[in-house]
Amino acid sequence: MDFIIFLSTLDKEILELVRKANYIIEENKVECLLNKDIKGLHNFKENRIIICTENAKRKTNYRSIKNYSNEDNIKTKKAIRKALRHEAVHIAQKCNNNKSIRKVQDIEHKLHKSKRRALEFSISKFDGNYEKEIEAYIYEDKPRKVKKMLESYCL
Repeated sequence: MDFIIFLSTLDKEILELVRKANYIIEENKVECLLNKDIKGLHNFKENRIIICTENAKRKTNYRSIKNYSNEDNIKTKKAIRKALRHEAVHIAQKCNNNKSIRKVQDIEHKLHKSKRRALEFSISKFDGNYEKEIEAYIYEDKPRKVKKMLESYCL
C-alpha cells in the first residue's frame, strides 16, 4: 500500500489499531475512481476502509520527481493522514454502537469553517450522519485522540 509512506509513526499505530478492530484496509479501489473528490471511504457493512491515495495526490499536486523529496509533498502527506484518521473515527463510532463519541453540541463549534464544505459534501453525497461527520472532521487533526478512541471503543 503506497499511502503508508506518508504516515507518521502515530498514524501507523492508528493503522494497526484499525487492523486489530478487524477492518480491511484497501487503496485506490473503484469507489475512488467513481468519485475523484474523495480521499477516504468507510464501508460499514463490510468493515473496510479505502484510502484514495491517487485522488489525494492529484488534489494536492503531488510530485514524484527524483530530486523532489517526500517532505516537499506536505499537502499530500496531510491529506492522506487526515483521510485515515477520519475513517478511523468512523470505526470508533461503529464500535460505540454506531453513535458519535461526543455530543455534537459539545464539539460543533470546534469545526473550522474551511471544513464546512467538506462536511456538506459528505452529508449530501454519502448520506453521512451530521453528528458523526462533524466528529470525524474535528478529530482528523487530532491523531492522539483518534488512537485513544480506537483503543477505548474497539479493543
